[in-house]
Amino acid sequence: MYGFIWRHLPGNILVKAVISLLLVLGIVYLLFTYVFPWAEPLLPFGDVTVDGGAGAAAG
Repeated sequence: MYGFIWRHLPGNILVKAVISLLLVLGIVYLLFTYVFPWAEPLLPFGDVTVDGGAGAAAG
């Protein structure tokens, strides 16, 4: 898949590298701006419970 994308980018190696970097940065921006905030309420990471009973440190 990455080879397919690389072959279809215009320009020489330097131009392809810059375009690839911009594409990756754009995807990361979209993930952190829209996808992760949308998915965060759906994930169970906020429902953490800690048992106050006997544990390894209670000895």
